[in-house]
Amino acid sequence: MGKLSHEKTHGPDHSPQSCSTHWNQAWSDLKAEASPNVCAVQKVIGTNRKYFTNCKQWYQRKICGKSTVISYECCPGYEKVPGEKGCPAALPLANLYETLGVVGSTTTQLYTDRTEKLRPEMEGPGSFTIFAPSNEAWASLPAEVLDSLVSNVNIELLNALRYHMVDRRVLTDELKHGMALTSMYQNSNIQIHHYPNGIVTVNCARLLKADHHATNGVVHLIDKVISTVTNNIQQIIEIEDTFETLRAAVAASGLNTLLESDGQFTLLAPTNEAFEKIPTETLNRILGDPEALRDLLNNHILKSAMCAEAIVAGLSMETLEGTTLEVGCSGDMLTINGKAIISNKDVLATNGVIHFIDELLIPDSAKTLSELAAGSDVSTAIDLFGQAGLGTHLSGNERLTLLAPLNSVFEEGAPPIDASTKSLLLNHIVKDQLASKYLYHGQTLDTLGGKKLRVFVYRNSLCIENSCIAAHDKRGRYGTLFTMDRMLTPPVGTVMDVLKGDNRFSMLVAAIQSAGLTETLNREGAYTVFAPTNEAFQALPPGELNKLLGNAKELADILKYHVGEEILVSGGIGTLVRLKSLQGDKLEVSSKNNAVSVNKEPVAESDIMATNGVVYAITSVLQPPANRPQERGDELADSALEIFKQASAFSRVRRVPGPGRA
Repeated sequence: MGKLSHEKTHGPDHSPQSCSTHWNQAWSDLKAEASPNVCAVQKVIGTNRKYFTNCKQWYQRKICGKSTVISYECCPGYEKVPGEKGCPAALPLANLYETLGVVGSTTTQLYTDRTEKLRPEMEGPGSFTIFAPSNEAWASLPAEVLDSLVSNVNIELLNALRYHMVDRRVLTDELKHGMALTSMYQNSNIQIHHYPNGIVTVNCARLLKADHHATNGVVHLIDKVISTVTNNIQQIIEIEDTFETLRAAVAASGLNTLLESDGQFTLLAPTNEAFEKIPTETLNRILGDPEALRDLLNNHILKSAMCAEAIVAGLSMETLEGTTLEVGCSGDMLTINGKAIISNKDVLATNGVIHFIDELLIPDSAKTLSELAAGSDVSTAIDLFGQAGLGTHLSGNERLTLLAPLNSVFEEGAPPIDASTKSLLLNHIVKDQLASKYLYHGQTLDTLGGKKLRVFVYRNSLCIENSCIAAHDKRGRYGTLFTMDRMLTPPVGTVMDVLKGDNRFSMLVAAIQSAGLTETLNREGAYTVFAPTNEAFQALPPGELNKLLGNAKELADILKYHVGEEILVSGGIGTLVRLKSLQGDKLEVSSKNNAVSVNKEPVAESDIMATNGVVYAITSVLQPPANRPQERGDELADSALEIFKQASAFSRVRRVPGPGRA
């Protein structure tokens, strides 16, 4: 075949473009010479590997992480003409035997000559398809295999060549994924897979050059010598010594029926070595738990047959267990979830393909809570549970949900382990195995520490009390792991209890009492209170403070303006939330870089949880947007002023911790 001189290297520095752009660019590069009947070929730099590319492969411009050179060759059946663009001349058709030489399978020609019967068939009348191994494919056969073929040319070699043939013309557009072709050797099946990336495999051998027409059929060049397949996946497991543990596990799980049934599966088969890498306690637990064992094995079975040659870049594949594995390649090595753990690939079975792996793929559904969290971004919290003597809850068979704060929560140090910390940690363990998708606003959750935790659902976050879920659930065998963005603080007391227990708010408490709002903030409800500290009141001009205290109606209105009609924790704020107040006007609550503000005034402390709401400490008194008409309340004014004087004096006393606060 004539080869065009133009080549272009595609390396990692080129930015991605659309497929159409790449094709247009390529054809633009070839204007001078590549017009009709020119095919693009990707060559992996530093190897002899070639791929007759399609758009998806071109777009990647890499094969298994290695850069490619794009070259341009005459398409099958055409050749160059001196002085003409592209490959305008159609080659005359020859018979199958001669076409083998045209496609570069001269070794197949040579072995055909050695048999007495096959060359006359290839040169004679009929309609055949031959999947012809390349010269390199024959050369890569083990010496003992090749010797056994050539030592008995009219039986072994003839049968091997006939297995590569089909007694009708089959073009690539007829090669469908999962189909079987009947070969000319004892009607044995040849397995065909046609992948979405355009790659076609024949018994896991890749089609190199396709659709070379002959007068009596068609030739496809492949990269391996293929052999008959007689055993199903289960039978291969039973005869391989390295699958002793796998064999016992399959028998115990009852999956042997599936693995010997019709279908097209990929088994990522863990070797004995893979099982030996797992701690004995973990392995025994899984082997003794039929449900966990079945999930473990199903996590090693893909829903379709995936030959190694079809993998030229990373792709996600779903297992029978429901987990998604990232299957990829790096050079000549296949990878699973980024690890090169495949020790032997493309062991073909009648119902799929087996790849040997040296590391067990344990799904979350077979893990305990402590195993789910091992090595993750909540490992510090797991260590705390262990130090507090709560580790048995994380490794047993209780149905629980663990609310585990991120490691970043403890950047300034973990709390000391004492009775208070142990109690707090117990309130991070919920009595049931939950899934976040089923949580709803207002739901209450019971903890092992005896508290009831509330669920808050916001537009862009899902929170439990003051802590919001920061990652997808990890659902284990008995427990579920929720990754949380902060330590959870269960509520202790009503909003009024919280305010009374914190000396920063003594003047606010006095104002609330004077305005007759004590009962409101003590009863059941859902409030967000932006609580001005004593410093906020003291910062008011004396005249304004006296004016406020001199009008009971205005005082009540201003205080109600500080109370939102729903519970809004900081994790639910997002960029901006307009929160309706008890006074009627709306508060503008925003968050940026974890700093909360209300009406553009900074919040000093967030998420002080109460049984009927949440309190934010602020250092200014908020003013409603519209001025309200004043109504004199002289009778109450003197009383309010006296209470404020007492509260102001009391505020100079050392601040003491409030309920549930350290």
